[in-house]
Amino acid sequence: MTGRFDFMRLPSLHDRPPEPAEGGSWAATARPASPAVPGHIAVSRPPVSAEDVALVRASLEVVGPYVAELAGHFYSILFARYPQVRDLFPADLDVQRERLVRGLLRIVELVDDPDNLVAFCSRLGRGHRKFGTQSAHYPAVGECLLQALAQYAGPAWSPALEAAWQRAYSAAADVMARAAEEDARERPAVWDAHIVEHVHRGNGIAEITVQPQQPYPFVAGQYVTVETPWAPRHWRQYSPAHAPRPSSELTFHVRAVPGGKVSNALVHHARLGDPLRLGPPEGDMVLRPNRQRDLLFVAGGTGLAPIRALIEEVARDGVGNVQEVSLFIGARTADELYGLNDMLRMSQRYHWLRVRAAVSHERIAGLEGTLPEVLAEFGPWYRHEAYLCGPPQMLGDAVQALRRHGVPPQHIHYDPWDTPVLTAPLGPPPSDEETDEL
Repeated sequence: MTGRFDFMRLPSLHDRPPEPAEGGSWAATARPASPAVPGHIAVSRPPVSAEDVALVRASLEVVGPYVAELAGHFYSILFARYPQVRDLFPADLDVQRERLVRGLLRIVELVDDPDNLVAFCSRLGRGHRKFGTQSAHYPAVGECLLQALAQYAGPAWSPALEAAWQRAYSAAADVMARAAEEDARERPAVWDAHIVEHVHRGNGIAEITVQPQQPYPFVAGQYVTVETPWAPRHWRQYSPAHAPRPSSELTFHVRAVPGGKVSNALVHHARLGDPLRLGPPEGDMVLRPNRQRDLLFVAGGTGLAPIRALIEEVARDGVGNVQEVSLFIGARTADELYGLNDMLRMSQRYHWLRVRAAVSHERIAGLEGTLPEVLAEFGPWYRHEAYLCGPPQMLGDAVQALRRHGVPPQHIHYDPWDTPVLTAPLGPPPSDEETDEL
Protein backbone atom coordinates (compact mmCIF):
# COMPACT_ATOMS: atom_id res chain seq x y z
CA MET A 1 0.00 0.00 0.00
CA THR A 2 1.47 3.34 -0.98
CA GLY A 3 1.89 6.14 1.50
CA ARG A 4 -0.28 9.24 1.40
CA PHE A 5 1.16 12.58 0.35
CA ASP A 6 0.80 15.54 2.69
CA PHE A 7 1.56 18.73 0.80
CA MET A 8 2.61 20.50 3.97
CA ARG A 9 5.31 17.85 4.36
CA LEU A 10 6.52 17.87 0.78
CA PRO A 11 10.31 17.94 0.92
CA SER A 12 11.52 21.49 0.59
CA LEU A 13 13.96 22.21 -2.18
CA HIS A 14 16.31 23.38 0.56
CA ASP A 15 15.89 20.43 2.98
CA ARG A 16 19.03 18.80 1.65
CA PRO A 17 21.54 19.59 -1.07
CA PRO A 18 21.47 17.71 -4.35
CA GLU A 19 23.32 14.41 -4.38
CA PRO A 20 26.79 14.46 -5.91
CA ALA A 21 26.91 13.62 -9.58
CA GLU A 22 27.33 9.86 -9.88
CA GLY A 23 27.15 8.29 -13.27
CA GLY A 24 26.21 11.63 -14.73
CA SER A 25 23.02 12.13 -12.72
CA TRP A 26 23.65 15.84 -12.15
CA ALA A 27 26.23 16.25 -14.86
CA ALA A 28 23.86 16.61 -17.79
CA THR A 29 24.66 19.61 -19.94
CA ALA A 30 21.90 22.17 -19.77
CA ARG A 31 20.44 23.48 -22.98
CA PRO A 32 21.08 27.16 -23.71
CA ALA A 33 18.94 29.39 -21.54
CA SER A 34 15.89 30.88 -23.15
CA PRO A 35 15.54 34.66 -23.16
CA ALA A 36 13.48 36.25 -20.45
CA VAL A 37 9.79 36.31 -21.30
CA PRO A 38 6.81 37.13 -19.08
CA GLY A 39 6.14 34.50 -16.47
CA HIS A 40 9.60 32.90 -16.36
CA ILE A 41 10.32 32.46 -12.66
CA ALA A 42 13.56 31.15 -11.22
CA VAL A 43 13.03 28.15 -8.92
CA SER A 44 15.70 26.13 -7.12
CA ARG A 45 16.67 22.72 -8.48
CA PRO A 46 14.86 19.63 -7.17
CA PRO A 47 16.87 17.07 -5.17
CA VAL A 48 16.75 13.71 -6.96
CA SER A 49 19.62 11.30 -6.42
CA ALA A 50 21.25 9.06 -9.00
CA GLU A 51 19.86 6.06 -7.11
CA ASP A 52 16.33 7.47 -7.32
CA VAL A 53 16.77 8.07 -11.05
CA ALA A 54 17.83 4.47 -11.62
CA LEU A 55 14.93 3.08 -9.58
CA VAL A 56 12.28 5.22 -11.27
CA ARG A 57 13.53 4.40 -14.75
CA ALA A 58 13.72 0.70 -13.99
CA SER A 59 10.12 0.73 -12.77
CA LEU A 60 8.88 2.09 -16.07
CA GLU A 61 10.55 -0.81 -17.83
CA VAL A 62 8.30 -3.08 -15.77
CA VAL A 63 5.01 -1.20 -16.24
CA GLY A 64 5.77 -0.14 -19.82
CA PRO A 65 3.50 -2.74 -21.50
CA TYR A 66 0.58 -1.65 -19.33
CA VAL A 67 0.91 2.15 -19.25
CA ALA A 68 -2.43 2.76 -21.00
CA GLU A 69 -4.27 0.59 -18.48
CA LEU A 70 -2.27 2.18 -15.67
CA ALA A 71 -3.46 5.64 -16.73
CA GLY A 72 -7.09 4.54 -16.73
CA HIS A 73 -6.65 2.95 -13.31
CA PHE A 74 -5.07 6.14 -12.00
CA TYR A 75 -8.11 8.20 -12.99
CA SER A 76 -10.44 5.66 -11.40
CA ILE A 77 -8.56 5.97 -8.12
CA LEU A 78 -8.36 9.75 -8.30
CA PHE A 79 -12.07 10.30 -8.95
CA ALA A 80 -13.11 7.72 -6.35
CA ARG A 81 -10.98 9.24 -3.61
CA TYR A 82 -11.30 12.88 -4.63
CA PRO A 83 -14.57 13.29 -6.57
CA GLN A 84 -14.37 17.06 -6.21
CA VAL A 85 -11.59 17.21 -8.83
CA ARG A 86 -13.73 15.62 -11.55
CA ASP A 87 -15.10 19.02 -12.56
CA LEU A 88 -11.61 20.11 -13.57
CA PHE A 89 -11.75 17.76 -16.56
CA PRO A 90 -13.67 17.52 -19.82
CA ALA A 91 -16.17 14.70 -20.08
CA ASP A 92 -14.01 12.78 -22.57
CA LEU A 93 -10.88 11.45 -20.88
CA ASP A 94 -9.35 9.61 -23.84
CA VAL A 95 -6.82 12.34 -24.53
CA GLN A 96 -6.14 12.72 -20.80
CA ARG A 97 -5.12 9.07 -20.49
CA GLU A 98 -2.76 9.31 -23.42
CA ARG A 99 -1.23 12.49 -22.05
CA LEU A 100 -0.66 10.95 -18.64
CA VAL A 101 1.27 8.12 -20.27
CA ARG A 102 3.47 10.58 -22.12
CA GLY A 103 3.79 12.63 -18.96
CA LEU A 104 5.25 9.69 -17.08
CA LEU A 105 7.77 9.20 -19.85
CA ARG A 106 8.60 12.88 -19.79
CA ILE A 107 9.34 13.06 -16.08
CA VAL A 108 11.60 10.03 -16.38
CA GLU A 109 13.36 11.62 -19.34
CA LEU A 110 14.10 14.81 -17.40
CA VAL A 111 14.54 13.42 -13.91
CA ASP A 112 18.35 13.69 -14.12
CA ASP A 113 18.28 16.97 -16.05
CA PRO A 114 17.46 19.34 -13.18
CA ASP A 115 17.57 22.64 -15.03
CA ASN A 116 15.16 21.53 -17.73
CA LEU A 117 12.98 19.61 -15.28
CA VAL A 118 12.57 22.74 -13.16
CA ALA A 119 11.85 24.87 -16.23
CA PHE A 120 9.29 22.32 -17.43
CA CYS A 121 7.55 22.00 -14.06
CA SER A 122 7.55 25.75 -13.48
CA ARG A 123 5.83 26.30 -16.81
CA LEU A 124 3.25 23.66 -15.95
CA GLY A 125 2.59 25.16 -12.54
CA ARG A 126 1.86 28.54 -14.07
CA GLY A 127 -0.31 27.04 -16.80
CA HIS A 128 -2.32 24.91 -14.39
CA ARG A 129 -3.74 27.99 -12.69
CA LYS A 130 -6.29 28.48 -15.47
CA PHE A 131 -7.79 25.06 -14.71
CA GLY A 132 -8.52 26.04 -11.13
CA THR A 133 -5.71 23.86 -9.81
CA GLN A 134 -4.73 24.43 -6.19
CA SER A 135 -1.70 23.36 -4.20
CA ALA A 136 -3.73 20.69 -2.39
CA HIS A 137 -4.39 18.88 -5.68
CA TYR A 138 -0.75 17.93 -6.21
CA PRO A 139 -0.38 15.52 -3.27
CA ALA A 140 -3.73 13.93 -4.16
CA VAL A 141 -2.46 13.25 -7.66
CA GLY A 142 0.83 11.89 -6.33
CA GLU A 143 -0.93 9.56 -3.92
CA CYS A 144 -3.15 8.10 -6.65
CA LEU A 145 -0.32 7.89 -9.15
CA LEU A 146 1.80 5.83 -6.78
CA GLN A 147 -1.15 3.58 -6.01
CA ALA A 148 -1.61 2.90 -9.73
CA LEU A 149 2.11 2.31 -10.23
CA ALA A 150 2.18 -0.14 -7.34
CA GLN A 151 -0.75 -2.06 -8.82
CA TYR A 152 0.93 -2.57 -12.20
CA ALA A 153 4.52 -2.98 -10.97
CA GLY A 154 3.47 -6.03 -8.97
CA PRO A 155 6.30 -7.77 -7.10
CA ALA A 156 8.78 -5.21 -8.44
CA TRP A 157 7.19 -2.56 -6.22
CA SER A 158 9.25 -2.11 -3.07
CA PRO A 159 9.60 0.39 -0.24
CA ALA A 160 12.75 1.76 -1.88
CA LEU A 161 10.98 2.21 -5.23
CA GLU A 162 7.99 3.83 -3.58
CA ALA A 163 10.26 6.25 -1.73
CA ALA A 164 12.11 7.11 -4.95
CA TRP A 165 8.84 7.91 -6.75
CA GLN A 166 7.66 9.95 -3.76
CA ARG A 167 10.81 12.04 -3.79
CA ALA A 168 10.77 12.54 -7.55
CA TYR A 169 7.10 13.47 -7.71
CA SER A 170 7.19 15.62 -4.57
CA ALA A 171 10.14 17.63 -5.87
CA ALA A 172 8.35 18.25 -9.17
CA ALA A 173 5.07 19.13 -7.45
CA ASP A 174 6.86 21.52 -5.13
CA VAL A 175 8.32 23.37 -8.12
CA MET A 176 4.90 23.59 -9.77
CA ALA A 177 3.20 24.88 -6.64
CA ARG A 178 5.86 27.49 -5.99
CA ALA A 179 5.79 28.70 -9.58
CA ALA A 180 2.00 29.02 -9.42
CA GLU A 181 2.20 31.02 -6.20
CA GLU A 182 4.78 33.40 -7.70
CA ASP A 183 2.71 33.76 -10.86
CA ALA A 184 -0.44 34.57 -8.89
CA ARG A 185 1.30 37.61 -7.44
CA GLU A 186 2.05 38.98 -10.90
CA ARG A 187 -0.93 38.31 -13.17
CA PRO A 188 -4.41 36.75 -13.36
CA ALA A 189 -4.97 33.08 -14.06
CA VAL A 190 -7.27 33.84 -17.02
CA TRP A 191 -8.26 36.83 -19.12
CA ASP A 192 -11.87 37.29 -20.20
CA ALA A 193 -12.16 38.40 -23.82
CA HIS A 194 -14.71 38.72 -26.62
CA ILE A 195 -14.57 38.44 -30.40
CA VAL A 196 -14.40 41.77 -32.24
CA GLU A 197 -13.60 40.56 -35.78
CA HIS A 198 -14.13 37.30 -37.66
CA VAL A 199 -12.86 36.93 -41.25
CA HIS A 200 -12.95 33.72 -43.31
CA ARG A 201 -9.77 33.19 -45.32
CA GLY A 202 -10.95 30.10 -47.22
CA ASN A 203 -9.96 26.43 -46.91
CA GLY A 204 -11.46 26.25 -43.44
CA ILE A 205 -9.30 29.02 -42.00
CA ALA A 206 -10.58 32.06 -40.14
CA GLU A 207 -8.80 35.10 -38.75
CA ILE A 208 -10.34 35.83 -35.38
CA THR A 209 -9.55 38.98 -33.42
CA VAL A 210 -10.39 39.16 -29.72
CA GLN A 211 -10.30 41.99 -27.22
CA PRO A 212 -9.21 41.05 -23.68
CA GLN A 213 -10.89 42.98 -20.88
CA GLN A 214 -7.48 43.55 -19.27
CA PRO A 215 -4.10 44.27 -20.86
CA TYR A 216 -2.62 41.04 -22.15
CA PRO A 217 1.20 41.12 -22.13
CA PHE A 218 2.97 38.68 -24.43
CA VAL A 219 6.05 38.47 -26.60
CA ALA A 220 5.95 37.93 -30.37
CA GLY A 221 6.23 34.21 -31.11
CA GLN A 222 4.44 33.03 -27.97
CA TYR A 223 1.12 31.18 -28.01
CA VAL A 224 -2.11 31.50 -26.05
CA THR A 225 -4.43 28.82 -24.70
CA VAL A 226 -8.08 29.53 -25.49
CA GLU A 227 -11.30 28.17 -23.98
CA THR A 228 -14.64 28.64 -25.73
CA PRO A 229 -18.21 28.46 -24.39
CA TRP A 230 -18.94 25.65 -26.88
CA ALA A 231 -16.38 23.27 -25.34
CA PRO A 232 -15.86 24.06 -21.65
CA ARG A 233 -12.57 22.86 -20.14
CA HIS A 234 -11.16 22.14 -23.60
CA TRP A 235 -8.21 24.51 -24.00
CA ARG A 236 -6.47 24.87 -27.35
CA GLN A 237 -3.33 26.77 -28.33
CA TYR A 238 -3.27 29.54 -30.90
CA SER A 239 -0.50 32.01 -31.64
CA PRO A 240 -1.12 35.72 -32.14
CA ALA A 241 -0.31 36.50 -35.77
CA HIS A 242 1.33 39.81 -34.93
CA ALA A 243 3.64 41.60 -32.55
CA PRO A 244 2.04 43.09 -29.40
CA ARG A 245 -0.41 45.93 -30.03
CA PRO A 246 -1.16 48.93 -27.78
CA SER A 247 -4.84 47.92 -27.80
CA SER A 248 -4.02 44.40 -26.48
CA GLU A 249 -6.16 42.96 -29.30
CA LEU A 250 -5.09 39.49 -30.41
CA THR A 251 -5.61 38.00 -33.87
CA PHE A 252 -5.47 34.23 -34.27
CA HIS A 253 -5.40 32.05 -37.40
CA VAL A 254 -7.69 29.07 -36.79
CA ARG A 255 -8.10 26.10 -39.12
CA ALA A 256 -11.24 23.96 -38.72
CA VAL A 257 -10.08 20.37 -38.27
CA PRO A 258 -12.44 17.40 -38.78
CA GLY A 259 -13.71 16.42 -35.35
CA GLY A 260 -12.12 19.44 -33.69
CA LYS A 261 -14.64 20.78 -31.19
CA VAL A 262 -12.87 24.06 -30.55
CA SER A 263 -11.57 24.81 -34.03
CA ASN A 264 -14.88 24.10 -35.76
CA ALA A 265 -16.78 26.20 -33.25
CA LEU A 266 -14.41 29.12 -33.72
CA VAL A 267 -14.39 28.95 -37.51
CA HIS A 268 -18.03 28.09 -38.25
CA HIS A 269 -20.12 29.18 -35.26
CA ALA A 270 -18.38 32.06 -33.52
CA ARG A 271 -19.91 35.51 -33.90
CA LEU A 272 -18.93 39.03 -32.95
CA GLY A 273 -19.33 39.57 -29.23
CA ASP A 274 -18.96 35.90 -28.29
CA PRO A 275 -16.95 35.44 -25.08
CA LEU A 276 -13.71 33.51 -24.76
CA ARG A 277 -11.24 32.88 -21.96
CA LEU A 278 -7.50 33.18 -22.45
CA GLY A 279 -4.79 31.47 -20.46
CA PRO A 280 -1.40 33.11 -19.90
CA PRO A 281 1.04 33.44 -22.80
CA GLU A 282 3.43 30.53 -23.13
CA GLY A 283 6.34 29.47 -25.27
CA ASP A 284 10.02 30.24 -25.77
CA MET A 285 10.12 30.74 -29.54
CA VAL A 286 10.95 34.42 -29.22
CA LEU A 287 13.63 36.51 -30.87
CA ARG A 288 17.02 36.42 -29.22
CA PRO A 289 18.45 39.78 -28.11
CA ASN A 290 21.52 41.31 -29.73
CA ARG A 291 20.94 39.47 -32.98
CA GLN A 292 24.14 38.90 -34.96
CA ARG A 293 23.11 35.99 -37.19
CA ASP A 294 20.87 36.12 -40.25
CA LEU A 295 17.35 34.85 -39.67
CA LEU A 296 15.57 31.85 -41.17
CA PHE A 297 11.83 31.36 -40.61
CA VAL A 298 9.99 28.17 -41.59
CA ALA A 299 6.19 27.90 -41.42
CA GLY A 300 3.64 25.23 -42.27
CA GLY A 301 -0.13 25.62 -42.16
CA THR A 302 -1.37 28.01 -39.49
CA GLY A 303 2.14 27.87 -38.03
CA LEU A 304 2.61 30.99 -40.14
CA ALA A 305 0.91 33.02 -37.38
CA PRO A 306 3.78 33.17 -34.85
CA ILE A 307 6.34 33.40 -37.65
CA ARG A 308 4.57 36.47 -39.00
CA ALA A 309 4.59 37.93 -35.48
CA LEU A 310 8.35 37.43 -35.25
CA ILE A 311 8.92 39.10 -38.62
CA GLU A 312 6.76 42.04 -37.51
CA GLU A 313 8.95 42.29 -34.43
CA VAL A 314 12.08 42.37 -36.59
CA ALA A 315 10.54 45.16 -38.67
CA ARG A 316 9.56 47.09 -35.54
CA ASP A 317 12.95 46.76 -33.83
CA GLY A 318 15.05 47.13 -36.96
CA VAL A 319 17.26 44.48 -38.50
CA GLY A 320 20.45 45.85 -36.97
CA ASN A 321 23.38 43.63 -37.95
CA VAL A 322 21.12 41.10 -39.68
CA GLN A 323 21.76 41.08 -43.41
CA GLU A 324 19.01 38.72 -44.57
CA VAL A 325 15.70 37.38 -43.32
CA SER A 326 14.39 34.32 -45.21
CA LEU A 327 10.87 32.91 -44.90
CA PHE A 328 9.81 29.51 -46.26
CA ILE A 329 6.10 28.65 -46.24
CA GLY A 330 5.06 25.04 -46.83
CA ALA A 331 1.74 23.43 -47.72
CA ARG A 332 0.39 20.35 -49.45
CA THR A 333 -1.34 22.31 -52.23
CA ALA A 334 -1.19 25.86 -53.55
CA ASP A 335 -4.69 26.54 -52.22
CA GLU A 336 -3.40 25.97 -48.68
CA LEU A 337 -0.81 28.75 -48.94
CA TYR A 338 -3.36 31.09 -47.38
CA GLY A 339 -0.87 33.66 -46.07
CA LEU A 340 1.59 33.71 -48.95
CA ASN A 341 0.27 36.87 -50.61
CA ASP A 342 0.31 38.73 -47.29
CA MET A 343 3.94 37.85 -46.76
CA LEU A 344 4.88 38.74 -50.34
CA ARG A 345 3.37 42.17 -49.79
CA MET A 346 5.38 42.47 -46.59
CA SER A 347 8.55 41.59 -48.52
CA GLN A 348 7.82 44.49 -50.87
CA ARG A 349 7.87 46.85 -47.88
CA TYR A 350 11.03 45.37 -46.36
CA HIS A 351 13.92 44.80 -48.73
CA TRP A 352 15.64 42.43 -46.31
CA LEU A 353 12.77 39.87 -46.34
CA ARG A 354 12.86 37.03 -48.87
CA VAL A 355 9.78 34.81 -49.17
CA ARG A 356 9.63 31.38 -50.81
CA ALA A 357 6.92 28.72 -50.91
CA ALA A 358 7.00 24.93 -51.11
CA VAL A 359 4.09 22.74 -52.24
CA SER A 360 4.53 19.03 -51.58
CA HIS A 361 1.48 17.44 -53.22
CA GLU A 362 1.17 19.36 -56.51
CA ARG A 363 3.46 19.79 -59.48
CA ILE A 364 3.91 23.54 -59.74
CA ALA A 365 7.00 24.93 -61.41
CA GLY A 366 9.15 26.79 -58.91
CA LEU A 367 7.12 25.63 -55.89
CA GLU A 368 7.32 21.86 -56.02
CA GLY A 369 8.91 20.06 -53.08
CA THR A 370 8.71 19.50 -49.37
CA LEU A 371 10.05 22.12 -47.01
CA PRO A 372 13.20 20.11 -46.18
CA GLU A 373 13.90 19.70 -49.91
CA VAL A 374 13.47 23.38 -50.61
CA LEU A 375 15.55 24.35 -47.59
CA ALA A 376 18.37 22.15 -48.87
CA GLU A 377 18.13 23.79 -52.29
CA PHE A 378 18.46 27.34 -51.01
CA GLY A 379 20.97 26.79 -48.20
CA PRO A 380 23.44 26.80 -46.58
CA TRP A 381 21.92 27.88 -43.26
CA TYR A 382 24.67 27.15 -40.75
CA ARG A 383 25.16 30.87 -40.06
CA HIS A 384 21.45 31.52 -39.46
CA GLU A 385 19.21 31.60 -36.41
CA ALA A 386 16.23 29.39 -37.34
CA TYR A 387 12.64 29.62 -36.08
CA LEU A 388 10.07 26.98 -37.06
CA CYS A 389 6.37 26.42 -36.51
CA GLY A 390 3.97 23.96 -38.11
CA PRO A 391 2.68 20.39 -37.99
CA PRO A 392 4.79 17.95 -35.93
CA GLN A 393 5.95 15.91 -38.93
CA MET A 394 7.03 19.03 -40.77
CA LEU A 395 8.85 20.30 -37.70
CA GLY A 396 10.73 17.06 -37.24
CA ASP A 397 11.73 16.82 -40.89
CA ALA A 398 12.80 20.47 -41.09
CA VAL A 399 14.82 20.31 -37.88
CA GLN A 400 16.63 17.20 -39.09
CA ALA A 401 17.32 18.85 -42.44
CA LEU A 402 18.81 21.91 -40.75
CA ARG A 403 20.93 19.74 -38.46
CA ARG A 404 22.23 17.77 -41.46
CA HIS A 405 23.24 21.04 -43.08
CA GLY A 406 25.26 22.20 -40.12
CA VAL A 407 22.91 24.39 -38.09
CA PRO A 408 23.81 23.94 -34.40
CA PRO A 409 20.86 22.83 -32.23
CA GLN A 410 21.14 25.93 -30.03
CA HIS A 411 20.31 28.03 -33.09
CA ILE A 412 17.11 26.11 -33.97
CA HIS A 413 14.03 27.34 -32.11
CA TYR A 414 10.50 25.96 -31.98
CA ASP A 415 7.84 25.26 -29.39
CA PRO A 416 6.81 21.59 -29.18
CA TRP A 417 3.09 22.17 -28.53
CA ASP A 418 2.52 18.49 -27.89
CA THR A 419 4.89 18.45 -24.93
CA PRO A 420 3.62 15.83 -22.48
CA VAL A 421 2.11 17.25 -19.32
CA LEU A 422 3.88 15.97 -16.24
CA THR A 423 0.71 16.09 -14.15
CA ALA A 424 -1.83 15.66 -16.91
CA PRO A 425 -4.66 15.03 -14.43
CA LEU A 426 -4.50 18.58 -13.14
CA GLY A 427 -6.10 20.06 -16.21
CA PRO A 428 -7.08 19.49 -19.81
CA PRO A 429 -3.83 19.34 -21.74
CA PRO A 430 -3.49 20.62 -25.27
CA SER A 431 -4.24 17.96 -27.85
CA ASP A 432 -3.17 17.67 -31.44
CA GLU A 433 -6.81 17.98 -32.50
CA GLU A 434 -6.13 21.37 -34.08
CA THR A 435 -2.81 20.40 -35.66
CA ASP A 436 -2.44 20.59 -39.42
CA GLU A 437 -0.55 17.98 -41.40
CA LEU A 438 1.39 18.53 -44.58
